[in-house]
Amino acid sequence: MAKEPRSSRRERPPRPAAGGLKPRRAGPAPAPGDDPLPAPLRAGITPIHDALLGWFTRVGRDLPWRRGIDPYRTWISEVMLQQTQVDRVVDFFRRFMERFPTVERLAEAPEADVLRAWEGLGYYRRARQLHAAAKRIVADHEGRLPDTAPELRELPGIGRYTAGAIASIAFGRPEPIVEANSRRVLARLVAHAAPLDGTAGDGPIWEIATALLPSRSAGQWNQALMDLGATICTPRSPLCSRCPLAPYCLALVTGQTASIPGSTARREVIDLEETAVVVRRGAKVLVVRRGAGEWWEGLWDFPRLPAKEILAPLGCGRRRVVGRCSYTVTHHRVEVTVAVCEASRQGPRCDGAAWIDWEALGTLAMTAPGRRIAALAERGEGESGRGGARSSRPRRG
Repeated sequence: MAKEPRSSRRERPPRPAAGGLKPRRAGPAPAPGDDPLPAPLRAGITPIHDALLGWFTRVGRDLPWRRGIDPYRTWISEVMLQQTQVDRVVDFFRRFMERFPTVERLAEAPEADVLRAWEGLGYYRRARQLHAAAKRIVADHEGRLPDTAPELRELPGIGRYTAGAIASIAFGRPEPIVEANSRRVLARLVAHAAPLDGTAGDGPIWEIATALLPSRSAGQWNQALMDLGATICTPRSPLCSRCPLAPYCLALVTGQTASIPGSTARREVIDLEETAVVVRRGAKVLVVRRGAGEWWEGLWDFPRLPAKEILAPLGCGRRRVVGRCSYTVTHHRVEVTVAVCEASRQGPRCDGAAWIDWEALGTLAMTAPGRRIAALAERGEGESGRGGARSSRPRRG
């Protein structure tokens, strides 16, 4: 989702509307079967709808996938937006749509091309599932996305949120959504003070989202919730004086906007160290494909020590350290020492390993650390005077 702006000054909360909500402390989550909406919100549900939808009509974000209703474009954007901020997705979305303008083009493309087009967005499992789903859509649905949430959830990579977003935005179905921004808006609106961890803790929020959903304009409503959370109802210093839902917000009335949603314990960061080896043999370089269960599964990278089964048969000379780089993935922080060496022989053919022209590295679907390692190796060879004709950077495809 979009990176939330921070206010440069503390906003002064507006007064509740006359005849509106009375301050009260947040109570426990509603029991199953109970109305998840407090009585004042239930009584004012139509004004709430009118206020948020009117605000969205005036100031909703202009995003490329919102320009015309197209189920394919909606689907691609929603998958890209999973765990990724809007400002990062915009350019990737444009390039991806130019490369794969239809579901048929996406389905018929080699997986390596899809991964290459996805490079830089991270969470590459999304790209593989997107590709698999495109094949299913073409084979089983005549190239048309299913138009109901249950059918959409049968496709690879589409869970409850994504199915609800596609069904409501692209097909007008009355389906709720819960994601990072809307979760915060809904929690504050009803003063739901329990921590939200994005999994089991979201059960009450889904009930609230369902109870608040308008019978019409569900897609507009869902997009409005996301925009409100991204631009107004931010994690810190929310701009309450500009919020269309301020007169109805129980967290605001009870002075709990800073503490809602409740915080969850952060995972401890694990520090790791590794050594990457760039093995050259003439104009070629050795690359390895990340295996099943590894980070960046299916993408190309450079061997990491010890990798004896790969490096031992190559007759490598002395390794020379050319620099260090770092990367983070999930809750791991990894420091990488980059070394280069020359191989005296090609070695036997090995599954998941290949010799490729240095100039062709840019055409591979490669990990982000792999790109940094290649740049360090190139710079190190150039500085040592051994780059020669190979001193140009790998060409990007």
